[in-house]
Amino acid sequence: MSSNKPSLPKGTRDFSPIEMARRNYIFDTIKKVYKKYGFQQIETPAMENLSTLVGTGGDESDKLIFKILNSGDYLAKADEKALKEKNANGLTKSIAEKALHYDLTVPFARYVVQNQNEITFPFRRFQIQPVWRADRPQKGRYREFYQCDADIIGSDSLLNEVDLIKIIDDVFTELFQGKLNYTVSVNNRKILQGIVESVGEQDKFEDILVAIDKYDKIGEDGVINELLNAQIPSDSVLKLMSIIINKTSYEKAKSNDKYSNKPDLDLTTSSLKSLSKLIGSTLIGDKGVDELEFVFEKLKELGVKSANIKFDPTLSRGLGYYTGTIIEVKVDNFPSICGGGRYDDLTGKFGLKDVSGVGISFGADRIYDVLLDNNLYPEFEGDSTQVLFVNFGEKEQDYCLPLLFQLRNEDINAEIYPDVGAKLKKQMTFANNKNINYVVLVGSDEMASGKLTVKNMKTGEQHAFTIEELIQELKK
Repeated sequence: MSSNKPSLPKGTRDFSPIEMARRNYIFDTIKKVYKKYGFQQIETPAMENLSTLVGTGGDESDKLIFKILNSGDYLAKADEKALKEKNANGLTKSIAEKALHYDLTVPFARYVVQNQNEITFPFRRFQIQPVWRADRPQKGRYREFYQCDADIIGSDSLLNEVDLIKIIDDVFTELFQGKLNYTVSVNNRKILQGIVESVGEQDKFEDILVAIDKYDKIGEDGVINELLNAQIPSDSVLKLMSIIINKTSYEKAKSNDKYSNKPDLDLTTSSLKSLSKLIGSTLIGDKGVDELEFVFEKLKELGVKSANIKFDPTLSRGLGYYTGTIIEVKVDNFPSICGGGRYDDLTGKFGLKDVSGVGISFGADRIYDVLLDNNLYPEFEGDSTQVLFVNFGEKEQDYCLPLLFQLRNEDINAEIYPDVGAKLKKQMTFANNKNINYVVLVGSDEMASGKLTVKNMKTGEQHAFTIEELIQELKK
């Protein structure tokens, strides 16, 4: 007789108690830093109206949305023409009115509009919730994962960008403990607009951004092929690439030599000035350069701990709502673990025009894997049971129960073995398997004297304590 073995949907995973302790360590670290910078926590529903999500992050983001079928007989109200023609997009509109959110920024924009009369602007909010994306699962890329967002909305000040990059520096300084290098890449969408404008391909801006955003995955040749496939003239492609990767010789590129230079990346204004000359006199490009120069100068004045903050002209980030500074954090051999940027009118779709915002999002699941792969988690002894009372019989159980709750009232994690009279070996094996540090043995002698026999499971030593002495010992 065969049975169906249960399984998880691809791109999702379970988390054991120790894994939850590690995740909470990440959440608590990020939450602590957010609060230090004046952010307040909110939550929004896991699902939004499909119309809220579609069209906010561009075509690429729309493809990642998990739609939710309408309740009941959803086919009864299906678009018969779309159904007959097997038109998936047309059919979806009539059978799925809701969807799981693919990020937390768009729901936040909707929240701001609906609650604008109760919010004090500039509003600093953070959210730590799961999101869902219909993406192809691979290392570091999941279909269900947690994001830890922080946004400042209702202010144009570039000091907000400085704050957010400092938050990134604070979080990874604590999580990585100086043992792991990471790169905070920074660019500005206005600079990218200036580059595209300088080569006369403004109509192809979105196509160019999508291609450039894949630079670190497919390399220069791959980006060039994508640009050519987007019907961008070869001369424009070559000029575009020569600017983005800061080539010293455009003619060398035209002679079909391979692009060998990497982008000029550093936390100085020299590379920005150099890029500004290559772009030429475009107002939008010059404004983007000025904005980044301000951010970099302020970070220098504040003495940013990390030496890994870089200007990266190839960074574009795929989400269509970004309009200014864009940020991405990576460690070697891993996808992005944090990203964000400025958006000038995300709330405009919901009727609140010209409200600028800027935010970042830590990818908790990827950070989890990075910390695990590099053995950077601390011991989580306080997250599990610290003390186990052995259960020798009903009299001993009745004696131990008040003592058990006395420990709990002192915030000491404690439990009693629930099965009366179970073999001592079984109970001790239980304590070992749960990594419980102390086992309390109470028999007739202990009940008579009021002294508990306490065994340290790590050292094997045994001592006699009153309950008050045990509490003091554990609190050391």
